Amino acid sequence: MVTPCTAVRWPVRLACLSIIVGAILIGACDAERNGNVGVERIQVWAHAGREAERRTLEHQIALFEARHPTVAVELTFIPEGSYNGQVQAAALAGQLPDLLELDGPYMAAYAWRGWLAPLSDRLPPDLLADLLPSLIDQGTWRGTLYALGPFDSGLGLWADRRTLDAVGARIPGHPSEAWSLEEFEALLERLAARDPGQPVLDLKLNYGDEWFTYAFSPLLQSAGAGLVAANAEGAAGVLDGPASVAVLERVQRWFARGWVDPNLDDAAFRLGRVPLAWGGHWNAPAYRDALGEDLLLLPLPRAGSRSVSGQGSWQWAISSRARDPDRAAELLAFLLAPDQVLAISAANGAVPARLSAIDRSADYGEDGPLRLFVAQLRDGYTQPRPKTPAYPVISETFARAFRDIRHGADVGATLTRAAQRIDREMAANRHYPHTHLDDRAGAAASALGNEQEPG
Repeated sequence: MVTPCTAVRWPVRLACLSIIVGAILIGACDAERNGNVGVERIQVWAHAGREAERRTLEHQIALFEARHPTVAVELTFIPEGSYNGQVQAAALAGQLPDLLELDGPYMAAYAWRGWLAPLSDRLPPDLLADLLPSLIDQGTWRGTLYALGPFDSGLGLWADRRTLDAVGARIPGHPSEAWSLEEFEALLERLAARDPGQPVLDLKLNYGDEWFTYAFSPLLQSAGAGLVAANAEGAAGVLDGPASVAVLERVQRWFARGWVDPNLDDAAFRLGRVPLAWGGHWNAPAYRDALGEDLLLLPLPRAGSRSVSGQGSWQWAISSRARDPDRAAELLAFLLAPDQVLAISAANGAVPARLSAIDRSADYGEDGPLRLFVAQLRDGYTQPRPKTPAYPVISETFARAFRDIRHGADVGATLTRAAQRIDREMAANRHYPHTHLDDRAGAAASALGNEQEPG
């Protein structure tokens, strides 16, 4: 039984708690009135993404119910902008659903607070072996797998072949052949010389805060730096270290030289104002329509020895309060079946989660135009955003720092302030010890407070 979400205007914070609890109680009363004795119910929460995604998920749930006549799935779509706040409110009230979606970088915060159940022992080994390694990496925290998605994201450079040919640019065909940052800047300079005073690069400055972390922290990682230390214990000396400062000083020069289009209309590349665009898999349809055979997909430039790209998207997790976690896992396994993975990938354009599904994909298969995204995710050219309960604060802080740097702020000082803020957040939560205490919920609330737009 698929039930649409009617709460499209629910507030983000705890004020929504009574509505969530009320909806659950109403559902229980309806079940009693309908007399559906013997029907097993699975509550599922999903983010209200594109219409095509919603319709696909509704169809998949209907297929699962048809194969399991004694199971009724109660599917609720929650607006993306308030999703995290509503999950937080429900969790604090002990009213989480059986199966829920979550944006990948939030997984560690949910797991630390005890809201998620481990997955490894509940899913078939052959399914796990067929998944992109990036998905296993994204869904694992402190050695335990908590979340898996039916797709992953792709990030790279979109380019106009005609313009690159006109300036004699080398065309990298694989992440191992990515331009160095020096080569990339030399190319930007040649492109700018063709049409003085005009921008040549779109960095999607019109996107939300989460974009800046997703899109540009890979440059820091490529330089051997990052947002926090590899053990996620702190940002000082890493986010504001020499490598990070050097990379973002380069990026700041791109703005100072007028190379970056502000992209206020979200059409800089599509309308031909610039020949290069930093972007993701979701840009492919519009860019294909605009450029046709002249559209190129290239790896991001490398600031160090290898190119690094972003990864991660929405994932499924089983609640630690699931009434029947095995049945919830059965539904999750169904949603991760190759046919279902291909269906949701067709709906949203993302990279299919399973290698066997990728082989059948026109876009991502062996000769597909988006194959580069697969190579990045499969061959180790991506890194997840920091897997720590402090991630929401890290992301918001880095986005703020990036905006300041764009407008000319001193890079070193700006990054030092950002690192200090992140480290204060971690210290306030004692660096997130393995055993979470419920009475720490208030201190941890800041790490989950403001919903971020997914990358």
